[in-house]
Amino acid sequence: MEKEDISRFLKGIELFKNLTDEELRDVAAGVREKRCVPGDLLFGENSPREDIFVIYEGEVELFKNDPYGIEVRLALFGKGDFIGEGVWEEDSLHSTSARAVGRTTLLDIHRDLFRSSPEATLKILSNITRVISRRMRNANTRILGYTAQYESGNMRIEHDLLGDREVPREAFYGIQTLRAVENFNISGVTLSFFPTLIEALSMVKEAAAEANFELGLLGQGLRDAIVAACREIQNGKYHNQFVVDMIQGGAGTSTNMNANEVIANRALELLGRDKGDYGHCHPNNHVNLSQSTNDAYPTAVKIALYNSNRKLVAVLGTLVDAFGKKGEEFSRVLKMGRTQLQDAVPMTLGQEFEAYAVTLGEEVERLEQNARLFLEVNMGATAIGTGINSEPGYADKVTAHLARITGLDIVLAENLVEATQDTGAFVMYSSAVKRLAIKLSKISSDLRLLSSGPRAGINEINLPPMQPGSSIMPGKVNPVIPEVVNQIAFKVIGN
Repeated sequence: MEKEDISRFLKGIELFKNLTDEELRDVAAGVREKRCVPGDLLFGENSPREDIFVIYEGEVELFKNDPYGIEVRLALFGKGDFIGEGVWEEDSLHSTSARAVGRTTLLDIHRDLFRSSPEATLKILSNITRVISRRMRNANTRILGYTAQYESGNMRIEHDLLGDREVPREAFYGIQTLRAVENFNISGVTLSFFPTLIEALSMVKEAAAEANFELGLLGQGLRDAIVAACREIQNGKYHNQFVVDMIQGGAGTSTNMNANEVIANRALELLGRDKGDYGHCHPNNHVNLSQSTNDAYPTAVKIALYNSNRKLVAVLGTLVDAFGKKGEEFSRVLKMGRTQLQDAVPMTLGQEFEAYAVTLGEEVERLEQNARLFLEVNMGATAIGTGINSEPGYADKVTAHLARITGLDIVLAENLVEATQDTGAFVMYSSAVKRLAIKLSKISSDLRLLSSGPRAGINEINLPPMQPGSSIMPGKVNPVIPEVVNQIAFKVIGN
């Protein structure tokens, strides 16, 4: 790659804003071009910060292992994004890992390069400060998937039936989302807390765009832009733009419009238009075409719940296996069985733990069985199930596309009027989750009781000490894990 090409590319990156052409050429002269294949690691968690990477082509994912060792994608970065800006913190370590998703070309800028140009370094440091400040502000709302978006203080004017409002120029949401944020400043828990729901909403919108294109209601360019925007959201981008509070009036309209506006404005960017230029891609007329909140929103919730259930079942399966192994380990340990906390007949400790494994295994089956009810959707029903404002054949087409996009066996309900008003699937799944919570609470109470003591209690089992248990009694340890599981179980049962 020619240095002049690198210089021109860097000029459009926010990190190098306000650098002179000469300063940009100096930076470009020291840039190393790095080509990666899928899976190549740029840096690992706890490795020293030494480089800033600017993505010239391709994509890079930022990821981290959660406390259970499960890998979680935090963000997906694309062309023009940069990572590693924390390089300026002396002797600091990366808190995450980054790797190439596909074939990727990076511009690698080592920290030593900036020491040769103090004036350029000051400008870059100023830009980095702005970046870090913005990302820290968004971290307060637990946002994931946040890439290089910036606030300038500039505004754009948007109009709805209530009048005109100013919307931050950089925002992908629009006027209806802005009004919802003002009306429902209640819990502080926004849509961005639930990435699975955001991704499900984008899948619904993608399926609708495909169906509308097939029916001749959307042009190919508009379809392509909407689909591309939806897929970016599915890959973790723009989740910070979903800012509506989870507690809201209007049966989900604010959530639906938040999704419509974000997708429309990102599609406009892909079409080379400014955000808010809704004559070319409108949140209602194009992104929400052939839909109502009453079919798009419950369908997205069902998909999100089904996918979340997969994660729940996977974790529950790990717990079942752990209890099963303990059952084998303790198969020869005799103990007293009790009824009403009174001594009854002998049993083995292994039988007790094996029973825990079996009872939770039943809950895996029950959760999977009830989650399958979510695969029946009412897409095409629109407002009340009559399909008003949707073309004949739309319901079947959008359902088929949704099944393809999600990879799930999604089917269209036989009667859309009935399906639009029926919440039975949610009731059934809620009952399964409550049943699981009751069993987990029972097991936790057992473990807590059996570990009581050590001198004046039952003390049949020893729970691993997790933390000191008292501020006044040295050496005391509490059964904090069974207790917190009980608290969460009570919360689930109460809901």
